[in-house]
Amino acid sequence: MITQMLATHSILVKIFLGFLVAGLFIPMVTAKNPLGFRKVSFIFTMTFQGIATMIAFTGLVAMVTGEMPLSLSIMIMIVLWALLMFVEIKKYRLIKMAKIENPETHRVLKGGFIRITVIQILLVAVMVVLMVLKAKGIVAI
Repeated sequence: MITQMLATHSILVKIFLGFLVAGLFIPMVTAKNPLGFRKVSFIFTMTFQGIATMIAFTGLVAMVTGEMPLSLSIMIMIVLWALLMFVEIKKYRLIKMAKIENPETHRVLKGGFIRITVIQILLVAVMVVLMVLKAKGIVAI
């Protein structure tokens, strides 16, 4: 049972990575439509939060059900989850409050959206690599 929970957690993380990579195309698709960029970024943020919450929930259920101790790797995942959520909420709030009709503001926000999404991808990918290395016994965290 714990194996299935961890497999579900792992699959959700991979779906999340795919979602983040797909999110890189949002500024390109909405290049000519600033209000569309705002709407799509709202949908992206809500979906981001939904998937991230599913990941956190499956991880928490697996930890409690499997009676796993609160190890350093789990603490890192919790901090990473909180950081990703905080940054995503701040990113959307900035897009929501900005005068996006201004072409220069729209350009800056698109660039920021891409940079933040790349950083989010790197953070999640590094955590995945660390967990794979931990599973293989190469890293002890």
